[in-house]
Amino acid sequence: MAAITLIDDDENIVASVSLALESHGHAVKAYYDGVSGLEAVEASPPDLVILDVKMPRMDGMEVLRRLRQTSEIPVIMLTSKDDEIDEILGFNLGADDYMHKPFSQRLLLERVKAVLRRARPEEDPISAADPTGANSKVMKRGKLTLDPARHDSLWDGKPVRLTVTEFLLLQALAQRPGFVKSRDNLMDAAYDDQVYVDDRTIDSHIKRMRKKFRQVDPEFDSIETLYGVGYRYREA
Repeated sequence: MAAITLIDDDENIVASVSLALESHGHAVKAYYDGVSGLEAVEASPPDLVILDVKMPRMDGMEVLRRLRQTSEIPVIMLTSKDDEIDEILGFNLGADDYMHKPFSQRLLLERVKAVLRRARPEEDPISAADPTGANSKVMKRGKLTLDPARHDSLWDGKPVRLTVTEFLLLQALAQRPGFVKSRDNLMDAAYDDQVYVDDRTIDSHIKRMRKKFRQVDPEFDSIETLYGVGYRYREA
């Protein structure tokens, strides 16, 4: 069980998301504007914040900016906008993941679980859906190290901070170096089957992922694009 603060001015979303989270054992506190939400988080820090971008009194980006001045509490952003600028700004400010409205409750719950696992790796039990722990084994591909249990990504020993979606995409590519993954394959690896995303969404995730690795290693070129086909992880 985790303490989760939900900040969103949409009463329907607050009601449905709160119900879904509480049905999985989480304790939820909800606020309908950025000012009261930020004050509550600072007064009593939760395990996770789910934060809408567009809100009255103080928008989600400003809440995140102020929060990151003093805290590393995991944050999942919610947005109804299609513009990538929101995502880029959010990630630059320190958001852990993004959800585009409308979204499935199942996908949100999976994102919440993954972000909490990353924040509290020492409490991560073996999944009931993966009793052998096969999908939790550390993966090493040349300079790349992926630890699914801790949601850790390292390049040549240096940490690269990936969102949940980026981690799942990279894991899918790195599992079989040299083999091409179509965009449809990658969508299946990273998204709930009830959520539709277009090719540009996958391309945007790959673009951001490459940028993050090139901040650590300017020569990073392990994710190859095969135009009209998909992507593959370069064999060492």
